[in-house]
Amino acid sequence: MHFLQRKLITIILVLVSFSVSFAQEIDGNKLLKHLEYLSSDELEGRKPLSKGSNLAQKYILQELTSLDLVAPLYPGFIQKFSFENRRAKMMVVDAANIVAFIPGESSKKVIVVTAHYDHVGIGIPNAAGDSIFNGADDNASGTAALLVLAEYFSKNRPQHGMIFAAVDAEEMGLQGAKALVNDFPYPLDQILLNVNMDMLSRSEAKEVYVSGTHYYPQFKPILEKVPGEANSNLRFGHDVPGTGAEDWTRSSDHGAFFEKKVPHLYFGVEDHVDYHQVSDSFAGIHPAFYQGTVRLILKSILALDAALLEKP
Repeated sequence: MHFLQRKLITIILVLVSFSVSFAQEIDGNKLLKHLEYLSSDELEGRKPLSKGSNLAQKYILQELTSLDLVAPLYPGFIQKFSFENRRAKMMVVDAANIVAFIPGESSKKVIVVTAHYDHVGIGIPNAAGDSIFNGADDNASGTAALLVLAEYFSKNRPQHGMIFAAVDAEEMGLQGAKALVNDFPYPLDQILLNVNMDMLSRSEAKEVYVSGTHYYPQFKPILEKVPGEANSNLRFGHDVPGTGAEDWTRSSDHGAFFEKKVPHLYFGVEDHVDYHQVSDSFAGIHPAFYQGTVRLILKSILALDAALLEKP
């Protein structure tokens, strides 16, 4: 190996190590506070266009727009969109993605961080009379993570630009993510990577999966070097074609990016007994695992941001 090649590899490894050293700086208590509010009964399950959805939008917007460096890519940080709800045979008008941008220090390319804030709303009461599908894990957990990650990068400017998109109507067919990629503010080839987060806050096995490296193996060696967390273990998988429900490639908002041939990595846990049940509440999350998982995702993004920077 030539001297210059060895020197370049050393610089990259130093950058990755330097970057991930800051990963403890997210506020774990604020993370839990965000999750508790977003999954509260007051928000009534955050069904698109509902009162609870409007409250969630207001909260997310207030948190994102209070940060330094954050800029809008759509008027007032909100991308309005409409779609046909085929199940209800009606048009859904004025659903809303909330999108904020933090410019990169060194690159015009962007990393798009997504999490859907909607859930399924209010349903039939269970035996205890509870009818609110709070969606704590699905996906108040990803939305709360998005907020603390945006706060981190507003204080520690990334190398690449970062777009933080809290997307709507995932539960109705990835509609918010589809609207985002179909009306993206930049050419899609400017997107280096989509990092999607959906269900992060509970795992008896203390495992969070990253899906996508089957299609994008260039990311795996970078992620394999990310330092672990005591309460959360990163696993690879759930992305092999032909494995049915075990293949998560189109299971959440990253699927809309995949269809447009945009690289993605999806962080999420395996399904649990409270998935899409009224029992998916704040009381059921695993706080230490959740905080460790979000720190792990931050370290992963930092490592990718450093290692994928194009050299002159």
